[in-house]
Amino acid sequence: MKRIRKGDQVIAIAGRDKSKRGVVLKVMGERVIVEGLNLVKKHVKPNPAKGTIGGIEHKTMPIHISNIALLDANGKASRVGFKIEEGKKLRFLKTTGAALNT
Repeated sequence: MKRIRKGDQVIAIAGRDKSKRGVVLKVMGERVIVEGLNLVKKHVKPNPAKGTIGGIEHKTMPIHISNIALLDANGKASRVGFKIEEGKKLRFLKTTGAALNT
């Protein structure tokens, strides 16, 4: 079971986007794509066959999973723990003890 999953509310704890918040869009092994974090400018050539106009567009790049943490109800970064209840393995926040949706 992964500590961070798609749809989780996270906060950046390191890097140039430190303290920015977002939602996990995709998990790719050790890296995740978070909405609004780690934006870069990409220069795109025009392609009339695809109907794309050339220019500079903003693209969300992956960020390492160690540089983000889950948000708790107070808006602070929290680590994730695991516990077994009723035969099921559940994730919970270490700061508040609140169970996470699985």
